[in-house]
Amino acid sequence: MLLNVLLILLPLGVGYLIPLSSARLIKLVNQSLGKMVYLILFLMGLGLAYVDNLGSNLAVIFKVAGVMLAAITACNLLALWWLDRRSPPTHEASDAKMPSKLHLLWESLQLCLVVLGGVLLGLLMDLRALPIDTWSEWALMLLLLLIGVQMRNSGMRLRQILLNPWGMKIAFTVIISSWLGSVLAAQLLGMPLSHALALSSSFGWYSLSGILVADKLGPVLGSAAFINDLGRELIAILIIPLLMRRHPSAAIGYGGATALDFTLPVIQKSGGIQVVPVAIVSGFILSLLGPILILGFLAI
Repeated sequence: MLLNVLLILLPLGVGYLIPLSSARLIKLVNQSLGKMVYLILFLMGLGLAYVDNLGSNLAVIFKVAGVMLAAITACNLLALWWLDRRSPPTHEASDAKMPSKLHLLWESLQLCLVVLGGVLLGLLMDLRALPIDTWSEWALMLLLLLIGVQMRNSGMRLRQILLNPWGMKIAFTVIISSWLGSVLAAQLLGMPLSHALALSSSFGWYSLSGILVADKLGPVLGSAAFINDLGRELIAILIIPLLMRRHPSAAIGYGGATALDFTLPVIQKSGGIQVVPVAIVSGFILSLLGPILILGFLAI
């Protein structure tokens, strides 16, 4: 377990130590990060194509993902609603024009198409001789390095994280309620509790959860983890504007780790600039703890 955690933290840490003063280089890192996500998901699709009895396993994938998503969503929203009731934050909702939901949904659905493309290529061509697992591991290491660089150069510092209690409360509420949802899902699915906890600990980080779970538990559960987290992102896009005015913690927190990047524009548009630091802190904490928690539970 310690070695696996170090393999995750080392590229993240190295990336975080790299300051970039050039806007051009920062833009290049952001663009490369997006391409690496597509590459990793495509390789995951290739691995899925070579699973025995793929047709019957698709039912398992969607059953696991559906039950996990429903249980975690219910627990997350209930806990975050309780957080807003217990210590309601004060902010004014923004009336700025929202980005197109169809455009955001299409960007998310493109990720599914990339995985599907990998599956189709694997079914049409026998590529099992290729070192797909090795390529996936190296791609993940590069992805984590780039994420570390992005975090360092996003303007967020550890001091700011420690001094934002609202963001920290949201992050840890998401963690605990996600675990409670996974315990419920494990009972319904007859799944080992450690596996369910691992699937719930990515907090929406679909590319990371898919590849880490697939590496330890196989592409079937890896694909279920990916669909679970992607579904979380799609739901977040739809409900953030609806929840922000009266339940801002739920609006910010449900997106999980994606509050640091993908759902941040939606959060900013619906909640105003004052909630952006809160979203970044919450997303940062969940992104930082996610890989450690996943590997910890998979090692049990």
